[in-house]
Amino acid sequence: MSSNNLSSSPYDVVGDQDAAVPSTGNAADNIAIRVTNLSKHYEIYGAPRDRLKQFFAPRFQSLIGQTPKQYFREFWALKDVSFEVNKGDTVGVIGRNGSGKSTLLQIICGTLYPTDGGIQTNGRVAALLELGSGFNPEFTGRENVYMNASVLGLSKEEIDARFDDIAAFADIGQFIEQPVKTYSSGMYVRLAFAVIAHVDADILVIDEALSVGDAVFTQKCMRFIRDFQDNGTLIFVSHDTSSVQNLCMSGIWLNNGRIEQVGTAKHICEAYLQYTLQEIYGEETKLNSLGPTAVGDDSCAEKSTQGAEVSSVVDYGAVASVRDNIAEAKGWKTGQADIVSVALTRLSPGPEGVFEGGERVRMTVRAKAHDSLQSPILGFLVRDRLGQDLFGENTLSFTGRAPTPIAAGMAFQGVFEFRLPMLPNGQYAVMASIADGDSYDNLQHHWIHDALIINVSSSKIRYGLVGIPFERITLEGYDG
Repeated sequence: MSSNNLSSSPYDVVGDQDAAVPSTGNAADNIAIRVTNLSKHYEIYGAPRDRLKQFFAPRFQSLIGQTPKQYFREFWALKDVSFEVNKGDTVGVIGRNGSGKSTLLQIICGTLYPTDGGIQTNGRVAALLELGSGFNPEFTGRENVYMNASVLGLSKEEIDARFDDIAAFADIGQFIEQPVKTYSSGMYVRLAFAVIAHVDADILVIDEALSVGDAVFTQKCMRFIRDFQDNGTLIFVSHDTSSVQNLCMSGIWLNNGRIEQVGTAKHICEAYLQYTLQEIYGEETKLNSLGPTAVGDDSCAEKSTQGAEVSSVVDYGAVASVRDNIAEAKGWKTGQADIVSVALTRLSPGPEGVFEGGERVRMTVRAKAHDSLQSPILGFLVRDRLGQDLFGENTLSFTGRAPTPIAAGMAFQGVFEFRLPMLPNGQYAVMASIADGDSYDNLQHHWIHDALIINVSSSKIRYGLVGIPFERITLEGYDG
């Protein structure tokens, strides 16, 4: 792992070590979790008899002067993992299945002991790990609430006082009096989350379990998590990089039981996305990382044109300016095709380079092929500062009807015309990419994370992630 210095992150990567230490020099009493050279080792036996051989044979072999034989193979779920989490931080942990994420969480929660190293937690820890973990399937929901909450440190009197709130949060009705072995996966999660939401935890650890909940309950959980973040420390594990960027300030990427990278959530998610695509493509296609000045010439940025005016009955006061960031953007490319420029221009009357929201605009993504492309796809996504995908499109809707192969050396472009939503005050990034294939099987040849930066100021929008121009709003009586 190469050395990095991420000043915006609560962690620094030290040289080539798999260790993360606070870059801000916080006092020890501000540390919520300290993990030091943590390792977890398992003995994997090929057959049950090998376990019995391992128990007796090495001792006998030592007694007769032979070198003891090992009847198992070693598996290190975690190896020399070190990091610190400050109180109040929200840290996302990502990695492929089998990378050690769940093992790390179980050690943090105290349900698993490390082979080597140490871990220190400062405060009450509550966790939502594997589905149904901590529940006795033969017990009723009520009995499991009392058992689980008592394990987390509540007295019977405290659980009595909170039980009605827990039951209301879970909202599983009379099933709370039934054995949990009769529960659906969603009901398991509802009850488990309801418990951890009412034990006044200082540290909250959440694994992938929320992914099985329904939309209404997931929204309820997310509101609780948002409130918890104001005062508590959150460790969040997910394969959904958008959720990690949305919730987390920092990220830890585990790979084969070791820390691959640490840094800001955005940086880690972008690096992990490139890694997973490289794993899919294999060695035949190499994704080369891009830094500043590593992308194509943006000299052919498109100039604005004029079009029809759009009227709105509400003065939203949102004014946006767009900055070309393609020369500074990060991403990757294979070398078979390059994005040359990305431009957002007006189709409605108004000052060039200034957007109010609601007007007709054109997004143009220009590219050049270095090798022939049979089914090229150009596309873009607009993301907010948390990495949430707000809107976007690609050319598949066109090429699906009219295939457009591109020869080597040919320049081509994707043009998207639409009405620009009114965006709340803040900063937004436009991701652009070029691929070859279809929606199910494609190869990303060039991916740029922040090709354009949209700055929105003086916005009065307060309803949702994006706003739309309403052409008529009234309040009137009617004959009911």
